[in-house]
Amino acid sequence: MADVGSVAGVAPKTVHRRQWPGEVNVLIGLVVIALVFEVLGWIQPAWRSDIAAQSFLFNKLRLSIIIGQVAITGIIAVGVTQVIITGGIDLSSGSVVGAAAMIGMSFAQASTYSRAVYPHLTDMPIIVPAAVAILCGAVAGFVNGGLVAYTKIPSFIATLGMMVTARGVANWYTKGQPISFPTDGYTVFGSGLHPVMIFVGLAVLFHLALRFTLYGNRTYAIGSNEEAARVSGINVERHLLLVYTIAGALAGVAALVLTSKNLTAQAGMGVMYELDAIAMAVIGGVSLSGGRGSIIGTVLGALIFGVITSGFTFLGIDAYYQQIIKGAIIVIAVIADVARQKRAARRA
Repeated sequence: MADVGSVAGVAPKTVHRRQWPGEVNVLIGLVVIALVFEVLGWIQPAWRSDIAAQSFLFNKLRLSIIIGQVAITGIIAVGVTQVIITGGIDLSSGSVVGAAAMIGMSFAQASTYSRAVYPHLTDMPIIVPAAVAILCGAVAGFVNGGLVAYTKIPSFIATLGMMVTARGVANWYTKGQPISFPTDGYTVFGSGLHPVMIFVGLAVLFHLALRFTLYGNRTYAIGSNEEAARVSGINVERHLLLVYTIAGALAGVAALVLTSKNLTAQAGMGVMYELDAIAMAVIGGVSLSGGRGSIIGTVLGALIFGVITSGFTFLGIDAYYQQIIKGAIIVIAVIADVARQKRAARRA
């Protein structure tokens, strides 16, 4: 029997199934991974007689450790997510953490333990080292944004240059010597649940900004089609400058929390943090081609990262294997993103 639409001379309607948000897939992945570790925790004694069956999920201490582990890198990931949504990449975050940690911590010295080289930077109010660390990150991000926006060099190259430069600054600032013994007030940023609260607060703030403000609309527009965004009246260069500056400032916040938690600053701090942050965003569904992703997805990606790391430790898996499996997960996430883009192109 002929199609009714064809007989009437009208093309039949194409029916599209309504798809749920990508964050739901990430959430399902998080639950599945956690359940796998839970099951392995109970069956593990079958091949390891030296341990007893354990619960992975129903352990408050372990869950708090998971969240605490991802909080600092998660702060960086919130900024990196916004850069990736614009179609760029930021490889400098870890090195910026190192530089901001060294410079910021030097303003947090207690006079009792201060070295002679920094006598004028002792016993300052905690707002001073906090502001300095965030400002250092913002300056690095501003330079990144300026290079990407106004010189038109690829973000990969611009931020790679900053990665090397910032690490050099971190080593040069104290000739590679660590800075320790901050004032008592400085420890507040990294104590207890404060890192988690800072991470969650920043995630909520920038989720709302991306979702409901002009800033968010412009960020997605640039990532989707930069030339179309420019034609529509968006000052692309100025907005990119803002996005990269925010990402740098958040790296400064991460440095502040990290040094406050560890009570010391070292030039090697933040190594590989940028790759972990990018991985969190990609696992959370942020497209490396730009224009798609969310802070909620990145937070879920961060939790997946934390669950995997804690789960491997829980099962006694060697750290070398952890890195291999993490790398495989990142590649799989990128492959899935490419597949989603191809499906979307076919539907269009």
